[in-house]
Amino acid sequence: MIQRKVCLVGDFAVGKTSLFSRFVYNRFSESYMTTIGVRLQRKVMLVEGQELTLILWDTEGGQDSTAVKRTYLGGAGGAIVVCDLTRESSIRHWPDYIQLLRQINPTILLTLAANKVDLLSPTHPHRTLAQQIAQEAKIPLIFTSANTGEQVENLFQTLAKELLRAEVFH
Repeated sequence: MIQRKVCLVGDFAVGKTSLFSRFVYNRFSESYMTTIGVRLQRKVMLVEGQELTLILWDTEGGQDSTAVKRTYLGGAGGAIVVCDLTRESSIRHWPDYIQLLRQINPTILLTLAANKVDLLSPTHPHRTLAQQIAQEAKIPLIFTSANTGEQVENLFQTLAKELLRAEVFH
């Protein structure tokens, strides 16, 4: 069985823990609880007929690049970089996270999650900004809502497929 470490990273309160909980437990909570350090959970997925175990690391929010944060991110095969679509600053921080992740692991596979899509209109300019950053970085972008569950499974499936494809080429 193939196992891969996947980290969720992003600013404070963008919905990393909510995406984690929706994917792992199919739950959403309105109450906000800051993640301190890291939360771990295993999730076995069936991807293109193969079992893949994701070891999910829900990391505390922020761009801190201390040794502790680097330890959390080290050894990750993939990462989901999350923003809150209602907060432009969290979208604009994506390139900083991408750079940090690639410094730690140049071969890491990334997917961008533009979370809280249920709170914005389809024509909101933050959606366009997210698409521009994703295109420039050449990283898949999924618009998600941990609240409604919209595209959450697809988010993790997208990264899982890339992890399996990379496995074939090793």
